Amino acid sequence: MYDLTAFQRDLLYVVAGLDEPHGLAIEEKLEEYYEKKVHHGRLYPNLDTIVEKGLIDKGQLDRRTNVYSLTQRGQRELEARSEWEDQYIAELVD
Repeated sequence: MYDLTAFQRDLLYVVAGLDEPHGLAIEEKLEEYYEKKVHHGRLYPNLDTIVEKGLIDKGQLDRRTNVYSLTQRGQRELEARSEWEDQYIAELVD
């Protein structure tokens, strides 16, 4: 996950947190977090990048709507990232 941008990591977290998310649902969640518009020209190429990296799968809900799901590799990467972050957060709490 070290080679992902912060935006791509956020995409991965949103995909992991939603049930069969589609592009618009992902876009809405990111816009809530960023408090600004997320343009399609940024969203979809970055989703495709993390699909190519094997972290999420892309399927079709219908002819116009793609759905995304976390792969096992994506799950492992999120778990590893969480463990890495926890070691530093724990030091703040102590």
